[in-house]
Amino acid sequence: MTEKVHIPPGHPRAESLRIRERMVEYARRGVVVLSGLIAHGRGEAFDYLIGERTTESARKAIRAAAAALLQAEHPVISVNGNAAALSAHEIVHLAEVTGAAIEVNLFHRLPGREEAVAEVLREAGAREILGIGEAASAQIPEIQSDRRRVDPRGILIADVVLVPLEDGDRTEALVKMGKTVIAIDLNPLSRTAQYATITIVDNIVRAMPALVREAEGLRHLSREELREILSKYSNREVLSETIRLILERLSGLAGKGIYLSLPKDMGDPC
Repeated sequence: MTEKVHIPPGHPRAESLRIRERMVEYARRGVVVLSGLIAHGRGEAFDYLIGERTTESARKAIRAAAAALLQAEHPVISVNGNAAALSAHEIVHLAEVTGAAIEVNLFHRLPGREEAVAEVLREAGAREILGIGEAASAQIPEIQSDRRRVDPRGILIADVVLVPLEDGDRTEALVKMGKTVIAIDLNPLSRTAQYATITIVDNIVRAMPALVREAEGLRHLSREELREILSKYSNREVLSETIRLILERLSGLAGKGIYLSLPKDMGDPC
């Protein structure tokens, strides 16, 4: 049992530090790999740029994403280690609301890791989890990494796939296969964000609860009404709005000469 790090409740980065410690704990459990910790830190940097909040552009994408999942014939939520560590309960809840399957899909399929991720999902209430071991017997064309391995009952036949914290090559390949791909990515310039059908530029810990709420609010609509929501959505416009927001925010901060000043004993630890 590892000793928990004490985080002062009044620390200005308390929630961020709690999330970091959660990621470290799941790394010890074999759910998150070390490169996943690097990816988390990169995302946190982009979160600063959007003001660590769910923007109006992200809300548009969240609404479209909820509509896409609800109107799908075979929706699937693809789960990697970081997503399981940060949002397991929300993933399970969203699957229940939308009727989506849950499939584990990993870049690093290390011995025991798929089962470790699945166990986190089971602890959150998941009953059926696809993509474990030999169940990932199908392959996505043009992908060289272990992410090419998918479950023939899940991602292979899915028409809509939610890929939180994804890599760009698989997003591109899934879109080429004719699938609607929903990404959650804090970097609006990434290949994942650019290739996805719907990109939610937001922190997964805010986006997933918001996506669950939106799906609950829309699930009474007919498929025609849900498709109408999708027909009015433009991912290009949403990404452009997000990039403009970042530029305007940084320009405004630079113009005011704003800087962060923290007490000496409450700096942001490495």
